[in-house]
Amino acid sequence: MRKDIDIPEVKDIYVAAVLEFNEDYKTHDWNIYLINNGSLPIETVLIVTQGYDEKDMTSPFRKTIAIVPAKGYAKIEFIEESVFKLDNFFSTTYFIGIKMYDRRFELPRYSIAEENAVTLPVMDKKGVLAR
Repeated sequence: MRKDIDIPEVKDIYVAAVLEFNEDYKTHDWNIYLINNGSLPIETVLIVTQGYDEKDMTSPFRKTIAIVPAKGYAKIEFIEESVFKLDNFFSTTYFIGIKMYDRRFELPRYSIAEENAVTLPVMDKKGVLAR
């Protein structure tokens, strides 16, 4: 029966940590974004984020995004620097048309750093791409 289930491959969807200037607090903060580099919008996006290591675990954070347009992006959350020491994962589920897609992205511990930043698809910024 399992062989009869069609699990589509996730393509052109990324999660990235982006260092941005916060005008309100005059600080540089890391924010997590979902990037859609595809030619179709993604809809009903469900995201569960959590950080963990051998002894610590953050509370799960859940977010819903109604739609991320083609060649667009959406902010998921601000990420506090104290959790950079943890493996942070972002489980994403979304629809393209009537087909459901699912993928878990991970930012390994200590990977969120300016020296790991690359040019991001769609966004005119640099950031750290999750694996």
